[in-house]
Order: sequence, then C-alpha cells, then structure tokens
Amino acid sequence: MRNVLTLLPDTFSQINNRIINAVLILLFVAAIPMTAYSANENISFQTLQTRLINDKKANFTAEQINRIYNNPGVFFDIKGVSSYFRHQEGKLNYDQFLSSKSIKKASDYMRAHHADLLKAEIDYGVDKEVITAIMLVETRFGSYVGNRPVISILSTMAVLEDKTIRDRFWKKIPKKDRVTRKEYEKKAVRKANWAFKELVAFITYVEKEGMDPYSINGSYAGAMGLAQFMPSNILILAQDGDKDGSVNLFHHEDAIASIANYLKHYGWKPGISREEAAKVVYHYNHSSYYVETVLNITKKLKT
Repeated sequence: MRNVLTLLPDTFSQINNRIINAVLILLFVAAIPMTAYSANENISFQTLQTRLINDKKANFTAEQINRIYNNPGVFFDIKGVSSYFRHQEGKLNYDQFLSSKSIKKASDYMRAHHADLLKAEIDYGVDKEVITAIMLVETRFGSYVGNRPVISILSTMAVLEDKTIRDRFWKKIPKKDRVTRKEYEKKAVRKANWAFKELVAFITYVEKEGMDPYSINGSYAGAMGLAQFMPSNILILAQDGDKDGSVNLFHHEDAIASIANYLKHYGWKPGISREEAAKVVYHYNHSSYYVETVLNITKKLKT
C-alpha cells in the first residue's frame, strides 16, 4: 500500500505535464497565421500569393499580400465561380427591364438624380437616358449589386490555372446547364489569366482607397458597384463624381460619372446614331441582348 501511495504523486505530475504540453501545442498552432482555405476544400492560395508578390508590374509587398490572404475573409468560392461555367446569356429575361414598372423606376431615378445626370451629360457628352438605362439593367439602381465576395471570386478563378485544382473544381460544378469538359478547360485556362490581372487591379484599388477587401461583394465574374465595373476598368475609367477625393462605385454620383466616362471613352458623342451607339454599348457588355435592351430603354426614357 505504501508503495502505491508513493507512486501516485509522480503519476499525477506526469499526467499534468502531458496535459499542459498538449494545451501549449494547441495554443501555439492556433497562433500561427494560416493561408486562406475553403471550409470544405483543402485548397490553399499560397501559390497565388507567391505569384502576386513576385509580379513586378503589381509592385505588391509580401506584407500586403500576406495580410490580405491570412484572413478567413478570403475563401475558395466554389458556388460563385461555378456559375461562370453554367451561365447562358441568351436565357436572361431582358424583357423585364422594358416593363412599364421598370421604366417608371428609371424615370423616378432620373428625377431623383437629375443634377448628377445632367452634369455627366454636360461634362462627358453622354445622354443621361443611356446612363440611367445601364444602371437599371446592371443593378436596378443598386438594389442588387451581387452577393459574391470579389476577392474570393477572383482568387478562386485565378488558381484554376493549376490543372490539379481545375480537375477538382470540375467535379464540383452542378451538372445542370454545365458546359462540356472541353469548353470548361478552354474557358478556365483563359479566364484564370484574366482573373489574375483583375485580382491585381482589385488589390491595387482597395489598397489605394483604404477599403476593406472582404466587404466588397459583386457578381460571380467579379464586377462591382452600382455600375458593375471590373477592377481594371475602375483604375482606368472610374470617376470621382462627388469630388470627395475617392472613387467609390457604390455611390451614385461616382457611378453615374463613371458610366458616362466609360461610354465617352468608347466613342459616345452627342447625336450619336443608334448603330454607332450599339457599338459603344457593346463594349460595356458583349451581348446583343444587352445592347438592344439598353437602347430600347433609352428610347422609352426619351419619349
């Protein structure tokens, strides 16, 4: 009995030490910053981070990129990017924007933002009606700007350049309305390079403006704001319409001026013919359905 009692303190001490060591290990691991992972996919953005840091044109620092990606706000967005390989433009119901209800909303918007629209028309030579029409079709004047985190959408699309990730991603795309495997491969490789450039532009933009990159939602393709600009177009063509020293396309004044500048850049001018106008609007969205809808809304607003 005496021998057992003698051993007990040492045994308890060993158990306590093991528990303490285990807790310390868990605390140490928890303190290590982790590269962003999807909750259900063991896919890292580490290679993408390295590519961003090494991109000489982007001129990002390792601190910038690691700060952005060592955050759960960036994740592998399977749901969002899957839509990119299922979407069929011809199936969109553009007729809804020509309803009397939609046209009334457009007329109401023109009255509410008359001063900004008139200023844009004077400054850029772009009809206020076409600016309004684009805002209606793109986001219904801001009522729907998209619900996918732009940083995650572009990051996910950019890593599809990796064939291993691309193969795994293919299996996650819902089969209904899914493109063929051959079409997927071709589009994924092409869009991965495109997305990387847009990602560079997005990070450049949010860093410049001091914005929270995780709070900016957009379309499944990464377009953002009331005007649904891609990040690269924001850097080149977006305007500070309200003259507050920053460009924020979630502000109506900035969105209105930016759309006007975009259309002017591609050739819009006062008195433009419908044929010429169609070519300009096509730059905004490469869809004949879209172009016809925007021009028909414009015509209705003018009458």
